Amino acid sequence: MSRQAWVLVVIAGILAIATLAGAVMLAVRVVRTRRMLTGLGTGGKVAFYGALIYTIFPVDVLPDPIYLDDMGVLAGALIYLTRLVHKRRAAGRRLPGQPDALPEGDRARRVP
Repeated sequence: MSRQAWVLVVIAGILAIATLAGAVMLAVRVVRTRRMLTGLGTGGKVAFYGALIYTIFPVDVLPDPIYLDDMGVLAGALIYLTRLVHKRRAAGRRLPGQPDALPEGDRARRVP
């Protein structure tokens, strides 16, 4: 094999290791976020378990040495679970006399 071919093989190996490390880091963050939720709704359970099963399952959109699709699924689950955590914390901070829902007119002006 020529020198250029070896350089390409080394670069491809480094990229594969980097994407694997990124996927592992995202999986760890998803699990840590899951621990922050005591009662997970149906959507949260589907996002959590679905992302982990997709990551572990050998049939993917892209072949397994390329973990970009796994990273995308894990990142999406992490974003969703983080939003659930923020909603749960906001619901816990409500004052006793505060209403649970905004009136219909205020709902349209509220920024998420």
